[in-house]
Formats: sequence, structure tokens, C-alpha cells
Amino acid sequence: MSYQQVSMPNRNGQLTNVPNPEVRPKAQRRQFTAEYKARILSEADACHIPGQIGALLRREGLYASHLTFWRRHRARGTLAGLAPQVRGPKTNPLAADNAAQSHEIARLQAKLQRAETIIAVQKKLCTLLGLPSEPDEQP
Repeated sequence: MSYQQVSMPNRNGQLTNVPNPEVRPKAQRRQFTAEYKARILSEADACHIPGQIGALLRREGLYASHLTFWRRHRARGTLAGLAPQVRGPKTNPLAADNAAQSHEIARLQAKLQRAETIIAVQKKLCTLLGLPSEPDEQP
């Protein structure tokens, strides 16, 4: 990775190239596709002259540990292991279902509370107006 050069005058008035002093944005983790990894592994396997693998790694900007890790996955036969891995804690499949059900229960409890309030108001209104609160049953 090369830094951009900025031309600045030195003490003699001549322009000299110095590294750009600006702060770079935070670097992001590189992700390689499974096809790229397979291609690099095949190129590395084709290298027979000493120094060719090092030249390949320098050209691609990789480390020897990348090859080691990718070869280990290839030896296990896990082609999916060559695909980029999702980092971080694994999600519990039941957690999303539990959250959805808890949300539904809370929604239904609020709806029930509103219905009970409406029924209580209707009963008080019937009492104030002197109307029967329960309908007469017809046999």
C-alpha cells in the first residue's frame, strides 16, 4: 500500500515529496471470493521454482498464512470454507421466533386491555341511563 505524496517546499525553497499527513479512513477487512481463493491456490500449486510463491503473494498482496488457511479448507473438502465467513456471534434461530411471539403477545394484551376498557365504559353508561346491561335472553 503506497501513501499519496504531497509536494512541499523545503528550507531551500525546492519542492520535495512528503507523505500526505491526512488521516486515512478506517481500513476495512478484505474479503475474498471462493473463486479468487481457488484461482490463487491453483496458481500457487503450479509454482515449482523457488521464489515464485513469494512473487505471487507480493503481486496479490497476500500472506503465506492465507495460503495455509485456504489449503486446510480445501483439504477438508469444504469448498464452502473458501467462501467469506460471517464474523461475530452466531444467532440463535429460536431467538427471532421468541421475539416475534413476545411482540404478538404484547400487541394482543394491549388490544384486550382496550376491549375491557370499552366494555367497562358501556356498563357504566347503561347504569347511568337505566338500561339493562345484559340483553334479555329469548328462549
